[in-house]
Amino acid sequence: MSKFLGKIHYWLFNKIKWFESIEKDIIDYCRGNNLPVDIWNSKVWDKYGKPTEDRPLEELIDTSDIHGWLQDKIEKAESRQAEYITEILKSSNSYEKDLIDIFYNRGKEDGKFSRTQRSAASPEEVFSAINDYILDGMPCDRVNEFLENTEDVFTWRATRCLHAIYWNNAGGEVGKFYLLRGKWIEAFVETFTKEFKYTKNDDGSESIRGK
Repeated sequence: MSKFLGKIHYWLFNKIKWFESIEKDIIDYCRGNNLPVDIWNSKVWDKYGKPTEDRPLEELIDTSDIHGWLQDKIEKAESRQAEYITEILKSSNSYEKDLIDIFYNRGKEDGKFSRTQRSAASPEEVFSAINDYILDGMPCDRVNEFLENTEDVFTWRATRCLHAIYWNNAGGEVGKFYLLRGKWIEAFVETFTKEFKYTKNDDGSESIRGK
């Protein structure tokens, strides 16, 4: 493995850090609602370690195994989030609405920020903006299959699920992951652009479509 960091490594690291920032939002929510998050922290951190330190990538990464280091960070971040959400919903299913709000509000914030950074002239560009945030394994996993790409529609479908293992290990339901991520994407797109919208199709594929 090369000892030199490239743009793709920083790009993936930023996605991991974003994913971990939602973890912080969830922990803050737990504290605000008197849930036993300190107990959960102890368990989760013992199993998966704490979130990544707030330091530059080049100060943190193992340059002798760049791929392995990033893969490990993804696995641990996804595992922690699955554990927290599963524990919250075990406390009460009524918390699901609040979790949806957390992801939806973050989607609005992220969409507003991205609107100042890049254009959304085509549905493919909207997908690209989404993909700067969400985690679907490593780039070499090539999870998404692109089904349609026109000036009005961009459609993709996941060829396999990389997330179920983390939710199964946490004793949770991976469907919650897709529900919450879908709410984030919905809010992101509607804030990022007024020209396109996000839809989840009956066959399980997802689309960005012109309004």
